[in-house]
This record gives sequence, structure tokens and C-alpha cells, in this order.
Amino acid sequence: MSTMQELIRKVLNAHGRLTVDPGGVDSGADLYDLGLTSHASVNVMLALEDEFDVEFPDESLKKSTFASIDNIERVVSSLTG
Repeated sequence: MSTMQELIRKVLNAHGRLTVDPGGVDSGADLYDLGLTSHASVNVMLALEDEFDVEFPDESLKKSTFASIDNIERVVSSLTG
């Protein structure tokens, strides 16, 4: 597991309000199926912005961006260069 994924899982644990521990979730699993709500995804986004010192562009502010750890990692990676 990459360090970025570990940090994403830490953020999800603190802000995602998932019904399971994100530490053991498959990186491709649908986070909305695991309890992530629209409200919690906003909190996750804000925490990710702080964690990685990035700002999500408008085109990334969609449900699919936060649907899985893989998707989050892909977007954050593109923002961090």
C-alpha cells in the first residue's frame, strides 16, 4: 500500500463516517456502499486538501471522485504532480 493510500485511509477514518474501518477496505470498493454520505465526502475533501496541500478543482467535485480510494488517489496524485 502506498503512503498516499495510507494517508487517504487516515482521512477517511477521521472524516468519512464509514460503517467499516477504511484500513481494511479494498482500494477499489465503493465507499458510498460502505456508508460515505455526500456530507461526509465534503468533509473528506476538505481534510484531503489540508493533508496534501491541494485544492480540488471544480471538475473534480463529483461523486465519482470520492467513490473509491483508488479514485481519490488518482485525483490527489494529479494535483500533487
